[in-house]
Amino acid sequence: MNRLVEIRSQESFCRERAALDSDRRIFWLAQAEEWEQRALDEIAHHFRECNLAYAQLRA
Repeated sequence: MNRLVEIRSQESFCRERAALDSDRRIFWLAQAEEWEQRALDEIAHHFRECNLAYAQLRA
């Protein structure tokens, strides 16, 4: 889950930059969207791993 914290931190940084850099706002928002998707992918991966471990315990 530490990775998720790092990813969310990058997303937050990009959103802050978008708020401060009006000339490149679209770029920073696009970057934030990419980091957000990485976070969602990381969450999904974590739950797949947990479900797999749980299934192996019950087998």
